[in-house]
Amino acid sequence: MSAVDTATPVRPRTSPAVAPRRRPGALARDTGIVLVRELRPVVRDPFSVLFGLVQPVVFLALFGPLLVGSLGGTTTGQDVLGGNVWQWFVPSILVMTTLFGTSTTGANLLFELQTGAHERMLVAPLSRSSLLVGRALKEMVPIVAQSVVVVLVMLPFGFALHPAGAVVGLALLAVFGVGIGSLSYALALAVRKQDWMFWVVQQTLIFPLMILSGMLLPLETGPRWMQVASDVNPLRYVVDAERALFAGDLAAATVGWGWVAAVATAVVGLAVGIRTMVRSTD
Repeated sequence: MSAVDTATPVRPRTSPAVAPRRRPGALARDTGIVLVRELRPVVRDPFSVLFGLVQPVVFLALFGPLLVGSLGGTTTGQDVLGGNVWQWFVPSILVMTTLFGTSTTGANLLFELQTGAHERMLVAPLSRSSLLVGRALKEMVPIVAQSVVVVLVMLPFGFALHPAGAVVGLALLAVFGVGIGSLSYALALAVRKQDWMFWVVQQTLIFPLMILSGMLLPLETGPRWMQVASDVNPLRYVVDAERALFAGDLAAATVGWGWVAAVATAVVGLAVGIRTMVRSTD
C-alpha cells in the first residue's frame, strides 16, 4: 500500500526580473510628480525667472538694431527677412531661450548627484522616462513665461502676434526642449566624475548649432558650405517653423519639417537619456 503524500505543493517561482507593466496613464502621473517637485524651488525663488529675461532682452536690444541697420534697408534683407526684422528675429530669440534653458538641465542634475538627491529619485516608484520629461518640462515653464513677456514687449515695435500660431509654436518648443533636456541629462551622467566637462561639451556644441541654424543671421547670404551644414542641423528646421508659426502660417511646409525635427530630437534624446541612466545604475 503506497503512502499518501500530504506535503504542500510547491508553487511555481516567478522571475524577479519581470516587472509589472505600467498603465498608460502612469507616465503622465509620474511626469507630473517630477514636474511639481522640480518647480517648487522656482516658486520659492521667482527672481530666477526674472533674471532669465536678461539674456533675450539684451539680444533684442543690441543685436536687433544691427539687423535693422545692415539688412533692413537692403533688397536682399527685405527678401530674406520678409520685410519685418522683428517678425524674423523674435521667434529666433524664443528658440534660443529654449535651447539655453533646456541644455542646462544636466547642470541641475550634477548638483543633485553631489547631494544624493538623484539616487533617492531612482529608488522611487517612478518611470525613468518621467524623470527626463519632468525635468525638461520644468525648464519649459519659466521659458514659456519669459516668451510671453518678450512677445508683449515687442508688440509696440511692430511685432504682429498671431495667437493660434504662437500656441502651436510654444508646443513645438516644448517637444524640442524635452529632447534637448534629455540629451543634457545624459551628458551630465556621462561626465559626473569630471563635472567641468559638462560645460566644455555644452558650450562647444551649442554655439555652432545656433549659427548654423540661421537663428541670429540669415544663412542665405553665407557661404555654400554653411548652407549645406545647416541642412543636417535639426535646430534650423525648428527655427524656420517658429518663424512661420508666429507669422500665422500654420499650414507652411516648414512647420511640418519643424515638427519632424522636434519629435526626432525628443525620441533620440529620451532613448539616449534612459539608456545612460540605466547604465549608470548598473
